Amino acid sequence: MTGTAAPRPLRLGTRASALATSQSGWVADRLRAAGHEVELVHVRTEGDVSRASLTEIGGTGVFASALRDALRRNEIDLAVHSLKDLPTAPEPGLVVAAVPEREDPRDVVVARDGLTLADLPAGAVVGTGSPRRAAQLAELRPDLTVRDIRGNVDTRIGYVRAGQLDAVVLARAGLARLDRLDDATDVLPLDAMLPAPGQGALAVECRDDDAALRTALADALEHPPTRAAVDAERAVLAALGAGCTAPVAALAEPVDPPALSLTVFVALGPVPLRHVTTGFDPVGLGHSAAEHLLSRLDPVDTGSHTTGA
Repeated sequence: MTGTAAPRPLRLGTRASALATSQSGWVADRLRAAGHEVELVHVRTEGDVSRASLTEIGGTGVFASALRDALRRNEIDLAVHSLKDLPTAPEPGLVVAAVPEREDPRDVVVARDGLTLADLPAGAVVGTGSPRRAAQLAELRPDLTVRDIRGNVDTRIGYVRAGQLDAVVLARAGLARLDRLDDATDVLPLDAMLPAPGQGALAVECRDDDAALRTALADALEHPPTRAAVDAERAVLAALGAGCTAPVAALAEPVDPPALSLTVFVALGPVPLRHVTTGFDPVGLGHSAAEHLLSRLDPVDTGSHTTGA
């Protein structure tokens, strides 16, 4: 008598970087705790191979495209993304089945000699690959020199250790997931450095027609307050027509739940703009904030940033 074959493990697609595998391992552990077998499948993306600036190779969406292609080819069953790396446009045939609880979304400084951002001397060179961070650094410390850099967390911190840069700005969530928070010399308050839309959150994506897996992922991983917050933040990005690498920052936080407070920063024109609004519908709130900001921008200001991402 032939026994029933055991179900095969869920194939979880991930980039091979230390941060990506840490994030994917965290998701895998929670799925295993819910009774699922999971194996990690490494997928190489153009963003991992190219050393060019993100704005040159198509924005942070390049980190997601290879994983999405692997999903469509049925080489993997689900993929884990940093949510801030996902384009905002819907992806045909795929769905973000779960958004787990978000890590602390703030940015941190890793500087030589244990310096804080305020302590860095005039002319100090600070590295970041983010136009959003560069725009806010220009407001906070116009006397600093900001240099565009690429690379994983080790590479970026290595520039500081080697004396090539005085400091770098990184996401606190990434250091937390790598158990490297001790490397941070300064945690930047949200009123000084607003994060990217979706920063600190993960997106777990699968094929739209895999109803059983969609349900399993939502049951094991979904965190509704985080989903509401990132929906509002990403709605701003979508309504502005700004790409994932545009100098746009947004953070939604609960106030008298289910209400949200949404704070947005944009540097799409000659003068950076900020706007704070509250509401109950996350997507509507994001669109309302974007409309307010667009009404204060010259249409020419946003044209070069339109990517559909």
